[in-house]
Amino acid sequence: MIAVESRKLFAQLTTRILLAVCAVAPVILAFTVRIQSSVPADTLFGRSIKESGFALPLVVLGFAMLWVFPVLASVVGGDLFAAEDRYGTWKSVVTRSRSREELFAGKVLVAIGCSAAAVALLALSSVAAGLLIIGAQPLIDLSGVPRSDLPALTRIGLAWAAMLPPTFAMTALAVLLSVATRSTAAGIGLPVLAALVMQLYALVDGPEAVRRVLITSAFSAWHGLLTEPRYYGPLFDGMLVSAVYMVVCLAAAELMFRRRDFGG
Repeated sequence: MIAVESRKLFAQLTTRILLAVCAVAPVILAFTVRIQSSVPADTLFGRSIKESGFALPLVVLGFAMLWVFPVLASVVGGDLFAAEDRYGTWKSVVTRSRSREELFAGKVLVAIGCSAAAVALLALSSVAAGLLIIGAQPLIDLSGVPRSDLPALTRIGLAWAAMLPPTFAMTALAVLLSVATRSTAAGIGLPVLAALVMQLYALVDGPEAVRRVLITSAFSAWHGLLTEPRYYGPLFDGMLVSAVYMVVCLAAAELMFRRRDFGG
């Protein structure tokens, strides 16, 4: 089941373009930084991007956590179920020798796996582009401590790994909306819109308790990994919030999927 769904997903042009962009965009950014004099000074580690290649994956991460990860998760999770409605293939799919639970689990695992692959590809491309094009000079972390080689790579790797739980939560939300609306446009567009609303709320002076239960808050939890000493409170909170979103969204989606009538 997973193999079948994987082939169907990676056969889509959208998925291939998505992964290609994840691989190529950091390289383009690194070359651009190398040849121009200005730097993204208003971004975390933006001032250091010409001084250390280790800063490039963190600049990419700072941008990706706002827009790229929600889009990646929505494009992957928002179309897996709705595509069957679009092509009218549910009647042939559900009559195979697989239960609805197995079919649902297979599609969800493929969506989460593809989201993880996209994040990993973007991370690896960012690190490689930074080190090969800009250089492996020491990185100055948020506490002013220089980090080089393995210590820098370790903290960068942990920061990117911290993006997986909220990305999975956004994927689960996209799956839910895809199942509920049976529309690819809604499955992709509504999670992105929800992420935008959450990002805007983070800019206003609202209750802190509300801000902490938003998926987007988990995307900024990596900052504590680039300080000395490191602090993990926001990271653990983000993982918990992401897990709750995943469980609730997938449980609701699975319930709707099991009760759905495919006879018409």
